[in-house]
Amino acid sequence: MDKQFIVVVCGPTASGKTALSVELAKRLSGEIISADSMQIYRGMNIATAKPTKEEKQGIPHYLMDFLDPHDSFSVADYVKAAHGIIADIAARGKLPIITGGTGLYISSLIDNLSFEETECDYAYRDELRKLAQEKGNGFLLGMLREIDSETAEKLHENNLNRIIRALEVYKTTGKTMSEQQRLSRLAPSPYEPCMIQLDYDRETLYDRINRRVDIMLAEGLVEEARQFMKQSDYPTAAQAIGYKELMPYLKGESPLTPCVERLKQETRKYAKRQLTWFRRDERIHYIKADGGKNFSQIVDEAIDYIGSVRNKSK
Repeated sequence: MDKQFIVVVCGPTASGKTALSVELAKRLSGEIISADSMQIYRGMNIATAKPTKEEKQGIPHYLMDFLDPHDSFSVADYVKAAHGIIADIAARGKLPIITGGTGLYISSLIDNLSFEETECDYAYRDELRKLAQEKGNGFLLGMLREIDSETAEKLHENNLNRIIRALEVYKTTGKTMSEQQRLSRLAPSPYEPCMIQLDYDRETLYDRINRRVDIMLAEGLVEEARQFMKQSDYPTAAQAIGYKELMPYLKGESPLTPCVERLKQETRKYAKRQLTWFRRDERIHYIKADGGKNFSQIVDEAIDYIGSVRNKSK
């Protein structure tokens, strides 16, 4: 069976993935599938840097802005939905372009991980969430480390939903999540991925992150965070970078300036984790995006590389 050729634009936050993928879609007759675990939620527009209608430039974007913030959406849900959308895009003669910074979504999709159907233990989830409130997310990550150190090493303590899910999987199946993922890789992938990441020196990337946070604040991030924090049943929003750092200010416990500095710091740390994740994947082709290179040159280089990979895959 011939594999479906897809383009993957991945990398850290604020690296220019959206602009590049939209331009590629325009020039290569493509459509975009988001691989961002926070942009799936409706209303969380500024904090997640969700592309605006103007930024999309008429290019269809899928798996974005479709879910209520209190709804759960697993990696398995993402993979299943993305498979169907890729097939639909390809059937219409368009190029599927996967764009985002959630490495787990991307690797699970392009490596064709299959997910064993496991029962949900909602009582256990509630128990773990209460435990996190009492003792901190780090306590739960420590619990996971004792049974599945491999998965724990890939997760940050702020990623509470995935920590809870990994603990739940072990409780309900007796298998660790890392063991299940190894078993799931036995099936070959249906895709031929062409993976691209824009590369910056660390100082330039961090400067882009700081400027993005300033733009978010100018666009109304504080008010967006205020509205979401009024909803006590939105645990996902409470975890989102851009909301939780502003909580002390919204509660009247801190001036805005130190909260903004904390937000910039946490975003830089998140970018560093993303860089570490993607560095493991030797299939990624890096395009240097600083050093005086303009956007048109970056796009041309990406298109040349995509063409070369596509020709080899035929």
